[in-house]
Amino acid sequence: MQIIYWLLIAVMVVGVIGAVVPAIPGTSLILIAIIIWGVVSSSFAAIKIPLIVTVIVLLLSIGVDFLAGYIGAKQAGASKWGQIGAFVGLLLGFFGLLPALPFGGPLLGILIGPLLGAIIGEYLYQRQLGIAIKAGIGIVVGTVVGNLLQGILAIAAVVVFILNTWPQVFGS
Repeated sequence: MQIIYWLLIAVMVVGVIGAVVPAIPGTSLILIAIIIWGVVSSSFAAIKIPLIVTVIVLLLSIGVDFLAGYIGAKQAGASKWGQIGAFVGLLLGFFGLLPALPFGGPLLGILIGPLLGAIIGEYLYQRQLGIAIKAGIGIVVGTVVGNLLQGILAIAAVVVFILNTWPQVFGS
C-alpha cells in the first residue's frame, strides 16, 4: 500500500510541475491520483477534503490560466492579434518548429515561442515594433505569473492530500 502511495505522490509532483509548465497535465493529474488513492485504499472518507480542495484548485487554475494572460495582455495594450500570436508561438515552440531554437527543445520553445508569436501578431496588427514588444512582454509576464499561481495552488492541493492521508498510510 505504501508503494502505491509513493507512486501516486510522484504522479502528483509531476502534476505540480505540469501546473507551472504549459503542455504538461497539472491539477487534473493530481485529481486523478487522489481518486486512484480513494479506489485503492477503499476509503473515500479519507480523501473527501483533499478531493474537494483539488476540485476547487482545478477550477481556480482554469480561471487563473485564462485571466493571467488576458490581464497581462490588457495591461500591456495587446490586441487579440497579440494573444493569437502568443498561442501560435506556444504551439510552434512546444513542437520545436521555431527555426531560431536549435537547442533547448520544447521547454525553451514554450518560453520564447509565445513572446515571439505575440510580438509578430501585434506587429502585424499595429505595425509599430515598440507597441508589439511591449504587448508581447505583457502577455508572457501575465502567463508566467498565472503559471506560478497555478503551481502554488497545486502544491496546496498535494499538501492537503498528504496531511489527510499520511496517518492512514503510516499511522499517527
